[in-house]
Amino acid sequence: MSHDNIYTSTIIHDASTCSELDKNQPLLVVDHLSVDFHNYQQSTPTRVVNDVSFSIFPGEILALVGESGSGKSMIARSLLKLLPYPSASHPTGHIWFQGKDLQKAPTEVLQKIRSKEISMVFQEPMSALNPLKTIGQQITEVILTHQKTSKNAAWEQAKTLLEQVKIDTPEKRLQAYPHELSGGQRQRVVIAIAIANQPKILIADEPTTALDVTVQAQIIELLIELQQKTNMSILLISHDLNLVKKFAQRVLVMKSGEIVETAPTEQLFRCPSHPYTQMLIASEPSGFPTPVPANANPILTIELLNIRFPIYKGIFRRIDRYFHAVQAASFQILTGESVGIVGESGSGKTSLAFAILRLLQSEGRILFHQQDLNQLNLRQVQPLRQKIQMVFQDPYGSLNPRFCIEDLLTEGLNVHFPKLSPEERTSKVQAVLEEVGLKGDMLYRYPHEFSGGQRQRIAIARAIILKAQLIVLDEPTSALDRSLQTQIIELLKSLQTKYQISYLFISHDLKVIRALCHRVLVMKAGQIVESSDTETLFTQPKHLYTQELLSASLA
Repeated sequence: MSHDNIYTSTIIHDASTCSELDKNQPLLVVDHLSVDFHNYQQSTPTRVVNDVSFSIFPGEILALVGESGSGKSMIARSLLKLLPYPSASHPTGHIWFQGKDLQKAPTEVLQKIRSKEISMVFQEPMSALNPLKTIGQQITEVILTHQKTSKNAAWEQAKTLLEQVKIDTPEKRLQAYPHELSGGQRQRVVIAIAIANQPKILIADEPTTALDVTVQAQIIELLIELQQKTNMSILLISHDLNLVKKFAQRVLVMKSGEIVETAPTEQLFRCPSHPYTQMLIASEPSGFPTPVPANANPILTIELLNIRFPIYKGIFRRIDRYFHAVQAASFQILTGESVGIVGESGSGKTSLAFAILRLLQSEGRILFHQQDLNQLNLRQVQPLRQKIQMVFQDPYGSLNPRFCIEDLLTEGLNVHFPKLSPEERTSKVQAVLEEVGLKGDMLYRYPHEFSGGQRQRIAIARAIILKAQLIVLDEPTSALDRSLQTQIIELLKSLQTKYQISYLFISHDLKVIRALCHRVLVMKAGQIVESSDTETLFTQPKHLYTQELLSASLA
């Protein structure tokens, strides 16, 4: 097919849904694109994207929505040839950008386009950032690669970018490493890197997943402000339909690797035509947590817990002062109870969770079944790890890329249940995959072959398979669309009822918290500023910060 024919067919394809934008030529055209994944265990490749066509116009905000595993991220990565080739391939299709077919472009051409012409905000910030370089080094590297400027000027530009994405004390953060930042702060750094060179197209793959509700709108408004200044186009991939409804001009709906509906945003939300679109719009976390058993005993008691990090200064790196990440935190979790923790990024939620699992040093008492974990050495803590599990915020960073799914899920069984036969282990793995909504034939696939939402479900399965008594969940539904969030919430409820599991549930999504948790702790600047049962907190919030969170979330 010729270049002209591709332009014509794609413009006609979009004309009915984009009457104002079709006056301009598309900036990027995707024509009949397919993506296959090859696995040595299977004779035929797996088709994850099938015959997809769409265009992006100058200055347009185009949203791509759909369930986890529908192929959204596969399309995004295909635009810049970031898939794991040769395991991935494109049996059909072209991607045209300013007259160039990116599918056939050599590496040197793609390197010039990446970050400068087309930039991307990745879904998992920890895997997108180099753990061996400071934040300042990573931002200035992108600037110096594509701009003729001095190192000092690039450093000042990096500082300005951090201020734009609402990161406090930007001068200090430039000297920090990724592991020293919270998940939300890392996500904002990734956004700063993506907008550093003012690209023509920004691919935003779940750009606000790790951000609290008070910052989500600020980030999107920042992207829109940049878009208006530079006429930048944005491909917004998101499961947050409220976000899409507020900011996108046009929406593509994907299911099972295919686009099932395309329409202007207002029309799509007012009158969706496809049954799947109707289901997505109607999905919303709802219901109430399962009742806590009568006379339930505390499984976890936290008493005056403090976490602090040293801040070094000078050439000899002497300790200058301490940063208090968590200050005098105290609370309880009962057997079979779900306690939610909410608060802005950097408020200390994840640090508190890490301390409970003895992944961070802390001061104070951590009583698990009345046994103080802070009084145990690492050898004594090891057997308790089967009973206390964690689902991390970044599933890609927590899953070993060299292990297939069967190996990832049997690793814990090998440590804590060494007497199980290979057949018993495989049977347990297949059963737990089905429990979290995955198929048993996925055993031999690797993490990179799954979507972000599927990887999160694998991480949940890894915790569930050990039948833990307490599971700490750090943003376990942040990468999932609404329909799958509801499924995961119902799954967690059913497991809680069946096994009397207790949850410490960290989330920015207050609707999810309300549907799952019995009590809520609100954290700000390392302190628990409010603690209450869920319904009281949502209907009668006392602290001003809680009121702001609720206002932003339910708006």
